Amino acid sequence: MSASITIVGLGSGDPGAVPVAAVEASHEARTLVAPELATELITLLGREPDRLGDIGALPNGAIVVATDLEAHRLAQRLPDAATIPNRSALRTRAIAAAVGHLVEVGTHLRTECPWDREQTAASIVPHTIEEAFEVAEAVAAGDAERQADEVGDLLFQAVFLAQLLEETGDGDLGEIADAHASKLIARHPHVYGEAVAETAGGVRDLWERQKREGRGGGIFHELPAGLPALAYATKAQRRAASVGFEFAAAGDALAKLDEEVGELHAEPGDRELGDVLFACVAVARSLKADPELALRGAAQRFRARVELAAELAAAGGESFHEAEPAAQLRWYEEAKLQG
Repeated sequence: MSASITIVGLGSGDPGAVPVAAVEASHEARTLVAPELATELITLLGREPDRLGDIGALPNGAIVVATDLEAHRLAQRLPDAATIPNRSALRTRAIAAAVGHLVEVGTHLRTECPWDREQTAASIVPHTIEEAFEVAEAVAAGDAERQADEVGDLLFQAVFLAQLLEETGDGDLGEIADAHASKLIARHPHVYGEAVAETAGGVRDLWERQKREGRGGGIFHELPAGLPALAYATKAQRRAASVGFEFAAAGDALAKLDEEVGELHAEPGDRELGDVLFACVAVARSLKADPELALRGAAQRFRARVELAAELAAAGGESFHEAEPAAQLRWYEEAKLQG
């Protein structure tokens, strides 16, 4: 049934920006259907559309008009329907409209909210870092709904920081996004050019070589000193790997970890502990795992097991908080088995 339906995007919702193709399609429609539209849009169409109800009951040949964001959602629900513009362009326009709305909200808050008016890039960045870690936590937990929410929070951080740049005349979100798109195209010559990279590792090598050549040729070019230690170690090892300095196989990385653990046993202290942690990062890279997500996942499992151990102890008539360490460990092992 949906193969005979056409979904038409009306733009962002601004009557002054409705595409000509959308108006022409609505004029030609025998059956014009729409969700609730602003009066200005209906006036522009020149006719009152029928109200959209059950999309499964749309008649053959119906043309459904809606703002780009809603048209895109309808197109996702009707995979066989035709769209104006094509699905790829409609998706791009819908995303642009939604991000544009977020930009408008950010600008309004910057003007009207006393807290937002006082913020600077320096005061916002700690929140940005916090939001990035919350995204990582949602990913580690495998919680897609929370991940989407946290990505939204992080997106607004980028929008707000771009707003601050715009206020000083140093670029706006559009310029930033366009420049970054150009940078991504330049860094993917195996996609947009003639370079060859058949594996993910080959792609990373291309990236690092391009960045190294573009920034003076140093191995550790622009390695941010302010990165958290785990990220700093990962990035440093990745830069070294770009010139071939890395373990050939996971077994080699594991052997190095065993060696460092032995040295820590022989000489306990910060230095040897650091070497063990650094070797753990190398093992993670050899296993193609993100050490941040791996460690975060382990910490979350530990927390869940301790909480369950306390519940099991309470169910057994004991207080986990007051129990001897050996008893706590028994409850913890029981929680681990149940988990």
